Amino acid sequence: MTEASLAVDLDDPTPPYEQLRRQVAQHIATGALAEGDRLPTVRQLARDLGLAAGTVARAYKELESAGLVETRRAAGTRVLARARPTARQVEAELASAAREYVARSRALGVDPLRAVQAVEAALG
Repeated sequence: MTEASLAVDLDDPTPPYEQLRRQVAQHIATGALAEGDRLPTVRQLARDLGLAAGTVARAYKELESAGLVETRRAAGTRVLARARPTARQVEAELASAAREYVARSRALGVDPLRAVQAVEAALG
């Protein structure tokens, strides 16, 4: 993963730390980030994305709380072994994605029924 593969949309109603957390979690889930891979330092990623260091630190803290990464002094922040997510983790991720979708749909002025139809169409 490079900083170029991460992006924060300031027009998105989702907080920047959550956008970043979600993207890194997705990279871990898909294998784009493997066990032991080192994430950029908080300061480096903040500088590269034009964010406050506290924003990146919060995203890393959330990832650490979820058991996806571990931060050690002098070793930096590294990806932990990918374990199958627990039912609770799946539900939390699903709820987060749903909240984000609802916020984006509302920001676009989409009728709730149309938003549900879009999800049904995407599910195939």
